[in-house]
Amino acid sequence: MTRPIRTTICAAVALGAAVTALSLGQETAPPPRAVESSETKSARRSHAPSPDPDRIILTFASDPATSQAVTWRTSTDIPQGVAEIAVSEGGPKFAQGGKATRIRARTQPLKSSLNESHYHSANFTNLKSKTKYVYRVGDGSKQWSEWFQFETAADRPEPFGFIYFGDAQNDLKSHWSRVARGAFSDMPKARFIVHAGDLINNRDDDAQWGEWHRAGGWINGMVPSAPAPGNHEYAKTVDPHWRAQFTLPENGPAGLEETAYSFDYQSVRFIAMNTEEKVNEQTAWLEGLLASNPNRWTVVTFHRPIYSPLANRDNKSIREAWRPVFDRAPKGVDLVLQGHDHTYGRSGLMRDDNALSGGQVHTDRGTVYCVSVSGPKNYTVGDLPWMVRKGEGRQLYQLIRVNGDRLSYEARDAAGGLFDAFELKKRPDGGNELIEKGPSNADDESEPGSGYGRLATAAAILGVLAAGIGWAIRTTRGAGLVS
Repeated sequence: MTRPIRTTICAAVALGAAVTALSLGQETAPPPRAVESSETKSARRSHAPSPDPDRIILTFASDPATSQAVTWRTSTDIPQGVAEIAVSEGGPKFAQGGKATRIRARTQPLKSSLNESHYHSANFTNLKSKTKYVYRVGDGSKQWSEWFQFETAADRPEPFGFIYFGDAQNDLKSHWSRVARGAFSDMPKARFIVHAGDLINNRDDDAQWGEWHRAGGWINGMVPSAPAPGNHEYAKTVDPHWRAQFTLPENGPAGLEETAYSFDYQSVRFIAMNTEEKVNEQTAWLEGLLASNPNRWTVVTFHRPIYSPLANRDNKSIREAWRPVFDRAPKGVDLVLQGHDHTYGRSGLMRDDNALSGGQVHTDRGTVYCVSVSGPKNYTVGDLPWMVRKGEGRQLYQLIRVNGDRLSYEARDAAGGLFDAFELKKRPDGGNELIEKGPSNADDESEPGSGYGRLATAAAILGVLAAGIGWAIRTTRGAGLVS
């Protein structure tokens, strides 16, 4: 019997059996359910929500001088969240005698890849500037977090510092945690933390978000985060975790609420952009923010860089949309903080394509562009003319301080070693003087056979040769062989 005839007979028999079963009032057997892997079962247990608040994180939803937002997660057993806040005191009496103000939270459900949970958010408003507060979150009865503490921004220019991370993305529990904690130990008074996208690797992966929150731990409950989304938080739309777990300003372009936003902090206008959708729609909004900027300094962050440190990547459409806006802004843009390319690259003062070498432009205002990575995933850095500092193979965090007419920047590796540093000093005309502070080049601290490390090795060899030649000449002169 040929194969086509056998196939036809088998199909007919199967169809007849199905018809017979239906005629007898029977149902055909449902397809077997997919067997859940042991890894998924373990993740489901490890990252299961409970009635106790977890994933507690501070963010800014409005003016940092008079408000503070907090978001947290519970199981669906808690239908309504509650937050309490009081002015901080030197002892525990703030929690007595009705001193704490109770706020009813906004609660929203989230069905993730592993579970169903409730996310609760509250925005404390009408706060006093430059004041320490304590707060806790829970159900208003028995399920409470510990008391956390934060300080509101001053309502005028004052010195402060903040932390900047490039992509965390991978191995968050095992490798990124020490970077997050190392940055905090180096700057325990940081006023907020900037994340330039790709906080996790896979959109809507609750286990990865769980690891990200655990890596930050209680730091997230005391130091506000200012994240920008990356491509790994996207698949046409932003990860549903994003707006559930981050309570951010909704002052960006329509349709980009909490993914493009801005806030002012003690002489700095901070702008977070979204490189994953509606790039051109953000241009007019960006122009307006820069035109109306009353602050001395301007810092912008987003994920895909204007200039890539990789030879095979280029985000031309983003550069053409936004860099001209930076260049023609009345006060310019001082610093742009980016991620995406899993290496380190930093420019000098750049304005238009005539400053690709990083040379300072005295008559105009230039911008320093930075690309960094905080997670363990690393690419090979290119040899590109826009970079005055570059590096690869390291996990990095950046400590940025603003003090009057000076902005200082340090990039440190996971072991705490200084990798790059510079200072911007405001000139009377509003432009900046760039003062290099770090190693002669980041590659000096990289592998011996890379970039400027090779140049340093060559220089050392030439120095030894020169010394040897000098010794030979002196010796021959002493012997009367040379006049």
